[in-house]
Amino acid sequence: MNHRNRFVALTLMAVFSVAAHAQEITVSAAASLQNAMRDIGAAYQGAHPGSKVNFNFAASGPLLAQIAQGAPVDVFASADVETMDKAQAQGLIKVDTRVNFAANELVLVSPLSRPASLKALGDLKRPAMAHIAVGNPATVPAGRYAQAVLEQAGLWAVLMPKFVFAENVRQALNYVSRAEAEAGFVYRTDALIDKDKVRIDLTVPTSRPVLYPLALVAASKNTVAAADFVKFVTGSSGQAVLAKYGFKSAP
Repeated sequence: MNHRNRFVALTLMAVFSVAAHAQEITVSAAASLQNAMRDIGAAYQGAHPGSKVNFNFAASGPLLAQIAQGAPVDVFASADVETMDKAQAQGLIKVDTRVNFAANELVLVSPLSRPASLKALGDLKRPAMAHIAVGNPATVPAGRYAQAVLEQAGLWAVLMPKFVFAENVRQALNYVSRAEAEAGFVYRTDALIDKDKVRIDLTVPTSRPVLYPLALVAASKNTVAAADFVKFVTGSSGQAVLAKYGFKSAP
């Protein structure tokens, strides 16, 4: 191979390397989305040869803090509108890409290994309900929804000694599925994933709908691929996967 051909070959390799890198994105998503998002990511990669989607799952609050501290994230999906509002107020997202893509419900669950006994929120005051798993309201949207409902019912302060605070909604679910807590507040989609270990005792009415927004992160270096992924999530393929896991369409 002469010098000119070698140069052309090296140049093409560099171009292809940059193009491949440009199709790799990182998505930070709420813990309750992990099963559905992994399936969506696999489907997206199948429909976009050469693409790669990396996921970072945690409670919405810590994810926002990571983005604010400069974590290399392309798409942010939170489990509540409030966290995305904070991201928008801090200039961390591209506002024109923000969209609500799914809805959920808050439910009260108990271990399937124990007899059903919860018929109303007030039943949580029973001595047998010694441990109640709930997300930390400071960082976990499901915890904030639960706190608002229990405060409205005059139960938050009463039940405080029983609360086992979780770092994310999946941890709260695990406490109940392992029968380390007699009850817990999680999303319906989480309960369905562990339906062989937990039962849904009550659908908990929230004053605000449980909506999931997502948006491109303002500092994204891969906006074209990130926008394609958002389009995929909100399109028929992504919505079908979300529905499979029990999520509802966002109003």
